[in-house]
Amino acid sequence: MSPAAAPAPPDGLHPRNPHRARYDFPRLVAALPALAAHVRPHPVAGDTIDFADPAAVLALNRALLLEQHGLIRWDLPPGALCPPVPGRADYLCHLADLLPPGAPAADVAVLEIGTGAGCIYPLLGARMFGWRFVATDIAPESLRWAADLLAANALADRVELRLQPGPAAIFDHVIRPGERFALSICNPPFHASAEEAEAGTRRKLRNLGAVAGRRDVRGRPVLNFGGRAHELWCPGGELGFVGRMIAESARRPGLCGWFTCLIAKSAHLPLLEEALRRVSAAEVRVLPMRHGEKFSRILAWRFVR
Repeated sequence: MSPAAAPAPPDGLHPRNPHRARYDFPRLVAALPALAAHVRPHPVAGDTIDFADPAAVLALNRALLLEQHGLIRWDLPPGALCPPVPGRADYLCHLADLLPPGAPAADVAVLEIGTGAGCIYPLLGARMFGWRFVATDIAPESLRWAADLLAANALADRVELRLQPGPAAIFDHVIRPGERFALSICNPPFHASAEEAEAGTRRKLRNLGAVAGRRDVRGRPVLNFGGRAHELWCPGGELGFVGRMIAESARRPGLCGWFTCLIAKSAHLPLLEEALRRVSAAEVRVLPMRHGEKFSRILAWRFVR
C-alpha cells in the first residue's frame, strides 16, 4: 500500500464549489439584513467584513447558507464552533469525486463523526448532493440544537443524529450491525489541550492582523470562528484522534467505502500514513485543499478497492 501522489494545491476552491466567486454582499444582505451592520469597504475594492470579529463571521456564514443553499434557518448556540461554509462545501465536493461515476444520490449514505450544533456537513450534503447522513456527536446539547435546525429546514428525514457515549470512541458504540456507508467524514479537534488551542487562537488573530484581538471575561483570546472545548481539543490532539480513527476503521474495514478526515497539520501525514500501512489499508489518498491563503488536506483511505 502506498499513498496516491498528491497534486499541487489548487489555486482556489474545488471547481464545483458554489462559493468560488467573490462574496456578493448585496445579495447576501438581502438574504440576511443583519449582515449589513458588519459590511465595510475593502481596502482594495468592493466590500468585506472584519474576519477577526466572531459576530461578523457568524453573520456571513448564516447569509451564505440562506442565500446560496436555500436554508430557512441556521444559527448557533453561544460559543459554538462556526463552520466556514466555503471550506466545508469544498470537503464535500472532494468527497463526491471519490464516489463511483454515476452513483445515484439516493444510494449515498454518509457517516459524520462530530457533527456539532451547526450540523453543517449534513445540511450542505443533503442540499448540494441529495445524500443521506448519520451524524454523531458526544454532546447531547449539540445534537438537540442540530435536530432543531434539521426540522426547521425540512431535512430531518435525510439525517439521523446519534449520541456517542464514549468521548474517546470514533465508530464504537454508534454503529449498528450490518450498516455500511459510502463515505465517512470528520473535522477533528486539532489541539491536544486548552493551552494549545489558546496559542493557536493567538496565531490566527495575528495572521488576521488583529494583534490585540478580542478577549473573553477571563482575558482569553476569542476565536473568530468560536468553538467549545470538545470542538477544539482532545487528548492527543489531531494526531491522537485520527490515530484512533484509523485503528477503529481497521476493525471494521467494510463499514465505509472511503474513510476520510480533514488534516490541519501536514507534519502529521507521515505518521498517519505509516499507521495506515500497519493496518494494511488497500489505498490511501491525500487530497489538498485551499481557501484563500489557508491550506489543508483530506486524508482518505479504504480497505477494499
